[in-house]
Amino acid sequence: MTGAHSSETPGGDLAALAKGGRTNFIGFLLRLAARLPFLFIAGRYYGPEALGRFASAVIVVELIAMLCTMGEKRGLAQRLANHDDDPVPLVADGLTLAFLVGTVGALALWLVPAPMFPSGIYSEIDRLMVLAIPALATTEIILSAQAFRFDVGATVRARAIVEPWTISIMAGVMALVAPRSGLAIAYLLSIYAALATAAWSLLRTYGLPRGWRPSPRRMASLAYRGLPLAGAAVIEWGTRRLDIFMLGLFAAPSAVGVYYVAQQVASLPQKLKTSFEPILGPVLTRKLKEKDYAAIAKQVCQVGFWITAAQAGVGLALGIPGEAIMGLVGPHFVGGTGALGFLLAAEVVAATAVVAEAALIYVARIRNLWVSVGAISLQAILTITAMLIADHYHFNDGWRAASAAAALMLALGVSSLIKAVLLGRILNQTINNWRWALFWAAGAAVVAGQFVILLPQWAQLVFGIPVILGFYGWIIWTRGFGPEDRVLFSRKMTEEEPVPPLPPLV
Repeated sequence: MTGAHSSETPGGDLAALAKGGRTNFIGFLLRLAARLPFLFIAGRYYGPEALGRFASAVIVVELIAMLCTMGEKRGLAQRLANHDDDPVPLVADGLTLAFLVGTVGALALWLVPAPMFPSGIYSEIDRLMVLAIPALATTEIILSAQAFRFDVGATVRARAIVEPWTISIMAGVMALVAPRSGLAIAYLLSIYAALATAAWSLLRTYGLPRGWRPSPRRMASLAYRGLPLAGAAVIEWGTRRLDIFMLGLFAAPSAVGVYYVAQQVASLPQKLKTSFEPILGPVLTRKLKEKDYAAIAKQVCQVGFWITAAQAGVGLALGIPGEAIMGLVGPHFVGGTGALGFLLAAEVVAATAVVAEAALIYVARIRNLWVSVGAISLQAILTITAMLIADHYHFNDGWRAASAAAALMLALGVSSLIKAVLLGRILNQTINNWRWALFWAAGAAVVAGQFVILLPQWAQLVFGIPVILGFYGWIIWTRGFGPEDRVLFSRKMTEEEPVPPLPPLV
């Protein structure tokens, strides 16, 4: 193993990945605690139609914001890894580009708001949701810069504490003050609160740039190099949002609202993927610089197993008592239970694609982009076909939601298979995060779940979810985890951090 910090050592890359994932897993639990009150408030006090209109708008706003990062969410790590001088100007370039492009995107969407509101129903305050675009884009760049310094805590504070709790609290307040546009106001406040939190961390780590001036030529070059990364990021993100957008075109806002709740619950295990993504990028860029392809394959498979195991466990714990969870938001949302099951399964099958793409964006960015384009095209074809069948046979909104989720699951499964094979051929290594312990652990969770669903709904939530997770976790720990996997739960770091934080430049 090359490099000063082998992934075999307690203080090496494996420990850095484990430490980052452990920190962000705590963030996942905090986000879970904050997201459920928002879903309860939105479902009970605003209703499925208002929630559906809000969801359609958020999808378009966040899609444009992701594009406006111009690939810097991932590209910044590579630029910083290959740059030995002062990193502050590189971060400043990325922030400036994201802000400028985000401002243009916000103005364009404000002038033409139809994509945000396919139903045609919105207020002037709803229209102001475009102001979130530059804030979202710059926040992504800030958190990427912090992740390069292994400061995962910045992401936890901004995205798992400040943002979800702000939107939950303000949604409750606005339900009494401005119920028609309360969700839009709460959303904007949460986005800017997260931006302020992230910016404070950035200033403490990097400080203010000295002697830096924006350059149109530098900005243009940065945008050109980042386009393939931006395209891949938008498509990967878009596969989780295309279903809502297309439901908005083919179904009533109430159906979109039901699906949105299911997607929000299913996105909770998706956040487990992001627990490792900020750290995996910097680690892989360093190994690529050393041309240590065996280490890259090993780290991809290791993290892939961690993500798959965690997502499968959380998915089973949330999916088996799915009716109880959806019913908590409101009786109108129980019809989305089928969609919830498919969405949770989709996150499990997507784990391989996620970790493979973390390396592919650096070694085969164009081919990775084409695979992503193919996957989202397949999802669109499957979703449209399902909607047309639903129109012909007059299927209900629950069937529409479930079929859209199934289309997502199939598309992500195909993407995972292709990307794993592609990365394996490039590295001349085997990419496989499957272990038979996953099968036995899932089986134990399903058996336990059959007793859980016999309980009253409140007991399924209070006692059933921990019981399912307990059986699953015990099998994974005893049958699936080896010594290296248990680094994930060890806080011991005998060597210094791979990259110490920079002192503030003030």
